[in-house]
Amino acid sequence: MKVTERFLRYVSFDTQSAEHSTTTPSTEKQKVLGEVLATELSQMGLRGAHMDDKGYVYGWLPATPGCEGVPCVGLIAHMDTSPDAPGANVRARVCRYEGGDLPLSDTVVMRAAEFESLSRQVGEELIVTDGTTLLGADDKAGIAEIFTALEYLIAHPELPHGRIAVGITPDEEVGDGAEHFDVEGFGAAVAYTVDGGELGEIEYENFNAANAGVYLHGVNIHPGSAKDKMKNALLLAIEFANLMPPAETPAHTEGYEGFYHLNRMEGDESEARLNFLIRDHDRARFEERKQYLGRAAAYLNAKYGPGTAEVYLKDSYYNMKEQIEPHMYLIRRAQAAMEKAGVTPRVLPIRGGTDGARLSYMGLPCPNLSTGGLNFHSVYEYVPVRSLEKMVEVLVTLVTVEEPG
Repeated sequence: MKVTERFLRYVSFDTQSAEHSTTTPSTEKQKVLGEVLATELSQMGLRGAHMDDKGYVYGWLPATPGCEGVPCVGLIAHMDTSPDAPGANVRARVCRYEGGDLPLSDTVVMRAAEFESLSRQVGEELIVTDGTTLLGADDKAGIAEIFTALEYLIAHPELPHGRIAVGITPDEEVGDGAEHFDVEGFGAAVAYTVDGGELGEIEYENFNAANAGVYLHGVNIHPGSAKDKMKNALLLAIEFANLMPPAETPAHTEGYEGFYHLNRMEGDESEARLNFLIRDHDRARFEERKQYLGRAAAYLNAKYGPGTAEVYLKDSYYNMKEQIEPHMYLIRRAQAAMEKAGVTPRVLPIRGGTDGARLSYMGLPCPNLSTGGLNFHSVYEYVPVRSLEKMVEVLVTLVTVEEPG
């Protein structure tokens, strides 16, 4: 099956994860695609192909004769899609981009002036949506590329390779993709997640990440008699948010620059809650950012009384750099595979995280590779057909052993 055909099949499944779910996986609908993927691996001939009770899909391809002693390499992607944009009833189509603005529908247009990546796609076939949903290239493109590469290897037994382990996770988009990953059972010495963006990206540095819940406790009194008595929690929440450095938000940072991201706000005069994402590549600055939230709460408590503001912090993942640096041959290996496939590799820091970040701290060194997709988590998401095809070639080259035995 061609990678484009496989990808279009996968995006027809609604697999959005849910941020505040208490189940694993966070949505049962992920298991529908999971069953399909497990069956597909089994039909291809992979050993141990199955989906476990938590929605993780595993399987492994035996080494070719003479390569049994080659360390096992893992290939990992995730099946869930982001809850940040609608994910059901994806209407994907392939179109040839000839330049300028790209209409997705009669009312939704991807404007070249706003999406500079389009300038690099002139003459390419792009897979897009109708502008009402995300596409799901994050990360169904990664799954399609891995599965198509496996199919190619099986069809070409003359290509020598060691044992290849495959893992497809649920709930990556809500931070739990590695939570129940069976590293020991997976059996790989090292792995790659195929969960990155534009073709050629290689990433082994990611944000240190934490979630912060800020609770503001007010005093609600009828506004007609509220003078000198009301303490409006909503206004306290606004005041707290305004204490954050205005230049240190996602809209004003890039590269290695960290940020405070207010991504949820709710409440009334009595109780209000803010949710912040705290991100920084540098571990010391990351810790300082968390401390800054505590100082902001202390300021409001001193101004309005004890217990006015409370901050609850939970670390999500850490920068995988220190876990990958002892295994930099993984990066060189990926660069060589891309160059052999005619792709220019670019080593970049991730302004986000992947399953590989947590897996690296669980004993499985796991840098991240591109899928070719762009504009993730939005209705403007797209992936070039050529990028899908090239990543299949990259993965085949990556796991092929040049000198077996």
